[in-house]
Amino acid sequence: MPQSTRATHRLFGNAMKSVAVHAHSTRARALFVCMTLALGACSPLQPHPRALVYDFGPGPVASSPSNRMAPLPALVLAEVDANAALDSTAVLYRLAYSDAQQLRPYAQARWSMAPAQLLRQRLREHLGQRRAVLNAAQGMVVPPAALSLHLELDEFSQLFESAERSSGLVRLRATVGQAASGMERLVAQRSFVVQRPASTADAAGGVRALTSAADAVIDEIAVWLERAEKGR
Repeated sequence: MPQSTRATHRLFGNAMKSVAVHAHSTRARALFVCMTLALGACSPLQPHPRALVYDFGPGPVASSPSNRMAPLPALVLAEVDANAALDSTAVLYRLAYSDAQQLRPYAQARWSMAPAQLLRQRLREHLGQRRAVLNAAQGMVVPPAALSLHLELDEFSQLFESAERSSGLVRLRATVGQAASGMERLVAQRSFVVQRPASTADAAGGVRALTSAADAVIDEIAVWLERAEKGR
């Protein structure tokens, strides 16, 4: 075979190999893209579920009969103080059977407001049925004999005694004062601890138990407050 012919055959063969390699590479890329799209179609990105938002419920659904003269003296209700661990909207729980010193938040549940704000709102609704309840910064003239109520919230969590059994635990300290000579005189102080069983061992059960415990401690505060007023 002439030298020129052999050279021509070699050039043609190299060209064919290059075309084959390119075609194989193109097919491989196409196959990879198709597989990626297929996997994407089978496994779509799922959005993270939104956290459930809880509060203490709607409160009274019917207005009480109006009375121009409230049966009990006016009361100044201060903001409810809370420790740093409760200064959030997280629904918290403790595992008493494992590590009771660790507060844990539920990932998919939260309060509509911080527990201290929810408690104050509920307390105002309850006390307001029988007396005028004023804010310290409301700008109204407070009667000289009016008492003030201060609350410090120390615990507001779902306490698990076991994996299946839990309760809503509320612990707080209440202080009643009365303005005197530009200062506030201590009238009474008491600590309250209330527990209510949870119907289910989850966030929903904890929320219901804590709402029940909050209502119970508010009832106790109202009774104690009237006694403190009579005994001053």
